[in-house]
Amino acid sequence: MDIQAEKIQLAKLILETENPSIIASIKKIFNKNVDFWDELSMAQKDEIERASTEIINDEVVEYKTFIKKHR
Repeated sequence: MDIQAEKIQLAKLILETENPSIIASIKKIFNKNVDFWDELSMAQKDEIERASTEIINDEVVEYKTFIKKHR
């Protein structure tokens, strides 16, 4: 079976199904290229942006220094 025939067969199966979970699974496959940023909450985005600003402003501590304080 060539690719065009397979696509037609899949389209027919999709049109005939009444199962929402199948449709959701298919949508998920095609939406895998979604930017992870769009899936983050506003709190997560704010935290990342704040951390980025701290890095730009050189408001960081080296890992070894941080760990030394907490041991």
